[in-house]
Amino acid sequence: MAGAPIVIVGGGPAGFSVASEYRAAGGRAAVTILCAEPLPPYRRPPLTKEYLRGRTTRDELLMRRADWYIAHDIDVRLGTSAASLHPASRTLITDAGEEIAFAECVLCTGSEPLRPPLPGASVRGVHVIRTARDSAEVAMAARPGARVAVVGAGFVGCEAAVSLALRGASVTVVTPDAVPQAGRLGAEIGGRIASWLREAGVELRTERRVEAVEEDRGGLRLTLDDGEVRCHRVVMAVGARPRTGLARDAGVRLEDGAVPVDGAMRTAVDGVWCAGDPALAVNAAAGRRLRVEHWGDALRQGAVAGRRLAGDDASWDEVPGFWSSIGHRTIKQAAWGDGWDEVAVDADAGGFTAWYGRGGAIVGVLTHGRDLDYEAGRRMVRASAPWPFAGAPSGVSASPSMSASSES
Repeated sequence: MAGAPIVIVGGGPAGFSVASEYRAAGGRAAVTILCAEPLPPYRRPPLTKEYLRGRTTRDELLMRRADWYIAHDIDVRLGTSAASLHPASRTLITDAGEEIAFAECVLCTGSEPLRPPLPGASVRGVHVIRTARDSAEVAMAARPGARVAVVGAGFVGCEAAVSLALRGASVTVVTPDAVPQAGRLGAEIGGRIASWLREAGVELRTERRVEAVEEDRGGLRLTLDDGEVRCHRVVMAVGARPRTGLARDAGVRLEDGAVPVDGAMRTAVDGVWCAGDPALAVNAAAGRRLRVEHWGDALRQGAVAGRRLAGDDASWDEVPGFWSSIGHRTIKQAAWGDGWDEVAVDADAGGFTAWYGRGGAIVGVLTHGRDLDYEAGRRMVRASAPWPFAGAPSGVSASPSMSASSES
């Protein structure tokens, strides 16, 4: 295998980070990135925000321009996917039938958006937002006066709904929950997000389920369990699943629908690594495997794999976290992400902080307008600070002014 390259399957944040950090750590082997899309690695978070609103160009999405890859001797193959992986022979076959030999293969295959198993879920005018092309297609349809229905009130759905409203569209969000993300963030935080959506002019249809989508007089009709929504376009934002088919078919064991890896991002199959959304990865600080779908953590996991491939020492040991901008408001969360059983919210006119606990320890923090709490909260989560708030930063305490509840 002398001279065989490191092959990275996937051009998302994890794949980019593997290549860039491998070179930064002094790795000298040839590197090839297979990008299924016609674009080199680019930033996805703006797809439901600035890019959807027309405030960021496609070129501005790019993580690096073409000359950077040339300068770092990284071969980026656009519009190329891996059809099959053969670890025993250290080869993979592309969708075009080309056989590529590799010394090591890193699976950074990301996630694919879900389309619910509903009649009409794939008819013309029903979109998901995962790629730059998806976002551009939705943006072109979001002219003033257009009616858009967003199915799902997760972060993708909420961000997209407000962005579309800012473009002048009439937007309705349909969700089976009483408030957005109650199960993930708690009822009070979900209620605050709901108020932000309504303030932006978004109509909320809560505790409703979509039963079908039909073409109707040049538009679309969503049949709900208690009525209907007529619109020109539909955005499905009901979640995503990790792309693990390539790993599964290659004989890599899956666990809970993900690829278990060690602290270096190595799978149990020699020569095969995995980082990003499909990875169920050991987090050194948590002391257990976690699967997260955050952009920043895909970058960090990719960096670990890249540095380990170069012979450097690295581990994923940060508390997972993300930022979400809903219109002009931003929330920040740092959390292990595998459950909580109580939450306490401290709020004032300037913002709020939600603290999440489980088993007598702080396991998450979410803030709006409280950056000091966010930074302190990350440290407290990492240290498994005891609940309620022992060792909390100045000004944060379990006081009578805080609301607390227990939810699963």
